[in-house]
Amino acid sequence: MKYLFLTMLIISTKSVFSQNITGKVESILPIDQEITIRLFNTNFKTQADSLGFYKLENIPNGTYKINVTSTGFKPITHRITVVENENLNLDFELEEDQNELNEVVVSGTLKPVKRLESAVPVEVYSPTFFKKNPTPSIYDALQNINGVRPQLNCGVCNTGDIHINGLEGPYTLVMIDGMPIVSSLSTVYGLSGIPNSLVERIEIVKGPASSLYGSEAVGGLINIITKNPTNAPVFSADYFTTSYFESNLDLGMKFNAGKKAISLIGVNYFNYDQVIDKDKDNFTDVTLSERISVFNKWSFQRNQNRLFTIAVRGMYEDRWGGDIRWEKKYRGGDEIYGESIYTKRAELIGSYQLPFEEKLMLSFSGNVHYQNSRYGTTSYIANQKIGFLQLTWDKKIGRNDLLAGIASRYTYYDDNTTATKEAENTWLPGIFVQDEITFSPKSQVLLGMRYDYNSIHGSIFTPRFAYRFKANENTIFRLNAGTGFRVVNLFTEDHAALTGSRDVIIKNDLKPEQSINVNLNYIQKINFGNGTFMGIETTAFYTRFSNKIISDYETNPNEIIYDNIDGYALSQGISTNIDLNFPSGLKFIVGATVLDNKNVENGISERPYLTENFTGTWSISYKIQPWNLSMDYTGNVYSPMKLPLLSETDPRSPNSPWYSIQNIQFTYSGWKDFEVYGGIKNLLNFTPKQNNPFLISRTNDPFDKNVQYDSAGKVLVTPDNPYGLTFDTTYVYGQNQTIRGFLGLRYTFR
Repeated sequence: MKYLFLTMLIISTKSVFSQNITGKVESILPIDQEITIRLFNTNFKTQADSLGFYKLENIPNGTYKINVTSTGFKPITHRITVVENENLNLDFELEEDQNELNEVVVSGTLKPVKRLESAVPVEVYSPTFFKKNPTPSIYDALQNINGVRPQLNCGVCNTGDIHINGLEGPYTLVMIDGMPIVSSLSTVYGLSGIPNSLVERIEIVKGPASSLYGSEAVGGLINIITKNPTNAPVFSADYFTTSYFESNLDLGMKFNAGKKAISLIGVNYFNYDQVIDKDKDNFTDVTLSERISVFNKWSFQRNQNRLFTIAVRGMYEDRWGGDIRWEKKYRGGDEIYGESIYTKRAELIGSYQLPFEEKLMLSFSGNVHYQNSRYGTTSYIANQKIGFLQLTWDKKIGRNDLLAGIASRYTYYDDNTTATKEAENTWLPGIFVQDEITFSPKSQVLLGMRYDYNSIHGSIFTPRFAYRFKANENTIFRLNAGTGFRVVNLFTEDHAALTGSRDVIIKNDLKPEQSINVNLNYIQKINFGNGTFMGIETTAFYTRFSNKIISDYETNPNEIIYDNIDGYALSQGISTNIDLNFPSGLKFIVGATVLDNKNVENGISERPYLTENFTGTWSISYKIQPWNLSMDYTGNVYSPMKLPLLSETDPRSPNSPWYSIQNIQFTYSGWKDFEVYGGIKNLLNFTPKQNNPFLISRTNDPFDKNVQYDSAGKVLVTPDNPYGLTFDTTYVYGQNQTIRGFLGLRYTFR
């Protein structure tokens, strides 16, 4: 009798809690931010997927208020009644909220502003966008963004940088929460290990931003904005693995520490330990790696809602690539070739609003980066410390929206190379001012300038001008012009200088690089009236560099020769993004960029290495609502790039082919708080070796023990060396992983 009673109780309880609420949230405008659906005064809460579909499960009988919110749109609240064994289907249409910040961005002007009302164009990408093609790091995730390309710089250890509009990685400033924490030595390492589950959004500015951010913001900036602990889920977990046996785990958790502090903890762990050699050159196709990163962010409640946040991150990575027989006992020796890199990194980021009537914000960051590397027998041990402090004053006076600030950056750098005779201590203090003048609701001008004093190179002045014209609610034009500068530390930025496969020659003292940039941005929103919406954004850009540092691989195959260009360099082109949404739930995001990059010296124009003339990206999404199944088809395509050869007899192609990396993913969201996803990466099975006899030259003799030279130092053609080559790893332009499957599971508790 007791068991019968328990059984009846379970059945009755299940029937009471068996009701579901499902539906779709849409708008005639694109929704770039997360959509939250909740029942007031309960713990029932969820987020819509990338197509706007949502599901609340196991709702008890009763009357509730359902609330739908998304940044930039008016919140929706309705009273609903849940009846036993009767599921509800509720669709909502969001309207733009002209009274709230719409698509809030901060990267363009260092202050919160509606994205469409900012004089500076800023692209915004939410976690929903990156979930369409899951990756183990933000570095890899950026491959889906038009005009942004992760570029591998080493065929053995797979380090790389980020190209924006064809410009090399050192011209891109990468920030976390607005702080220039990822730069120089740490570009690729700083972008690895940031838990994707803790990223609120990524903002990208294409074009100069040195008038606000100083050195390195020459070609653009990437600002990774982490979640506010107050709005983060209580717990989240995301794990996936691939048929290559790569494993990636993201964990996130928040907790209250007293009444006035909330803490957010994130952990990222990545492991890949499979020695795979599908191109049969006896070298690893992909670097083996073990990485762990821990992130902790605190938010404190203060009087008058003044801001105070502080975050720390620690990362350790052990990675190696090379001869498939390599073990750690061979590290640094000349018996078996391997490239082994140990990285330790710590970061501190914070913002504190001072307790004054005026809006004064103190921001600070610091990082310590230690790298212990062996490239064959070449040892590279580097230590970098960066401290950054900034105070800004923000005030509106009539039509003028003013921003002024002082900043200072201290950089300590030391390594064991002959180019660094003693540790470098560099100070870079600066002062900047910006005025955004609103002449009318349709017309807006931004004027800015910055003065920096580098302790080595002296004074640097960077002005900026922007104009925004809103023809109507659906058409916007923006013109931006400015200058940028970059203080160079060659060995922290060019991995080719560190591999040991070539000698490094620096002809003269390297001067700071400077640029002048102009871009014209056009936005057009089209509502077809039947629920179909299209957004078009096009930007034409022009950048001219002076003092650009170029690398000469051709004069001597055993050397890389660096010098400032005796002339100028150009980067120009046009980029277009199209966002198309259909009422059926079908969504297209398509982008294309046409580039023309060249170095002009002594009247001779030459195209730089590893620069494409065309790049395209796409994302196609659709959800089969009755099955709770969504599909995402993503990809990119690149035109040929000039590649570095060792000699006229080098049999490898001087240019890469047209190539495309395409992926497909299916996601099932029919279980409460869970998502199961899986699919295939690199559907076309492309690898760089196609149509090439090899990628890395002379893998059979990586220490050049059997290479013979003539009296002039030129490599001789011998029976053992039929092409007259030396060992070299610089011939690389894309990933070397074949087609592979992946499978993952997400859990979010709110």
